[in-house]
Amino acid sequence: MLAALDQKPPAGRAGWTAKLLARALGDVPRHQIWRILHSHGIQLQRRRSWCISTDPEFAPKAADIVGLYLNPPEGAVVLSVDEKPHIQVLERAQGYLKLPNGRAVTGFSHEYTRHGTTTLFAALNVLTGKLAAARHTKRRRRIEFLDFMNEIVRLHPGQEIHVILDNLSTHKPKHDRWLARHPNVHFHFTPTHASWLNQIECWFSILVRGALSGASFISPQQLRQAIDDFINSYNEDAVPFHWTKATVRQVQPKHSYADLHK
Repeated sequence: MLAALDQKPPAGRAGWTAKLLARALGDVPRHQIWRILHSHGIQLQRRRSWCISTDPEFAPKAADIVGLYLNPPEGAVVLSVDEKPHIQVLERAQGYLKLPNGRAVTGFSHEYTRHGTTTLFAALNVLTGKLAAARHTKRRRRIEFLDFMNEIVRLHPGQEIHVILDNLSTHKPKHDRWLARHPNVHFHFTPTHASWLNQIECWFSILVRGALSGASFISPQQLRQAIDDFINSYNEDAVPFHWTKATVRQVQPKHSYADLHK
């Protein structure tokens, strides 16, 4: 059955089903197909997308960042930095509905009016869990990034600063004159296609769920104020993310069902 799954499905079909497998095998009933699939943990209709790092320096880059999380330099500030670009300002009708069964649900209309976008630069203090700095901009060019970094330096005068960043071109030009002028600032870049190693991505997810998802705004200014209010509220009882995985590895997908069970 696993060998059959590794063959192309019948013409006109995007993938195998238990019914198609039973028909192709001829002597295996459909209920037995389901039993075998279940025993091997195979779900034919479930699809997932992934982004796998092909960075040849994945191991040293990942170890560098994990080391900052588990053993930060004494007396230094460790910041997780990134930008969330093009946050849409959407105005949509909201309210409550009472269903025929008596239950009340809250939600919003699928129709909306666009009022522009805004970009958020953010720096998460890995040691405290608080958002150390945030800046709203219209764009995310190199100039906006350096303005934000200048603010971070101003907020931490004389301190050694370690900054975790992704590989966006605005973060790492070939000749970084700004970094040369700030010897107390050290950039640590995540491996290519491995931004999940940057803890600010976790915080952005919290921001979306807590302040943006399903909300209605009539102007960029109102959206920015909502984000600022959320940051102030979040920082009141923020705690650092508890990073426990000391070793991270590149994962390569298997290309056949048979390979999954070798």
